[in-house]
Amino acid sequence: MKKVEIYTDGACSGNPGPGGWGAILCYNGIEKELSGGEAATTNNRMELSAVIAALSALKEPCEVELYSDSKYVTDALSKGWARSWRAKNWIKSDKKPALNPDLWETLLNLTEKHVIHCHWVKGHADNEYNNRCDKLAVAEREKF
Repeated sequence: MKKVEIYTDGACSGNPGPGGWGAILCYNGIEKELSGGEAATTNNRMELSAVIAALSALKEPCEVELYSDSKYVTDALSKGWARSWRAKNWIKSDKKPALNPDLWETLLNLTEKHVIHCHWVKGHADNEYNNRCDKLAVAEREKF
């Protein structure tokens, strides 16, 4: 199984507001940048969109080291929260509806194809790839 590193970030001006996302895939010394955005969205939707786009770009099952500055993403995946929300028809443990079930459904389906190891990184700090992802996300956001 190929080992891939993925770095992701989302950005939003206002919440909701115009947003963008960026992702960098690293495999065997090769890097691929992906980015996109929406005119009216939220930061969490952009964080999720970055991970979805990155995993969708993989052509075969991989072992993925996923780096994100979003606790929303890393905790919901690594702690099993998102799977629990789906099992409870998108209701959280506090009995409130889980947000973004459409994106979570897509992301959970993608995670079933790969072995994912989530890593939280501090945003706007010393992680070169996270900072590059932020620049990609902000550039996409600025298009709106």
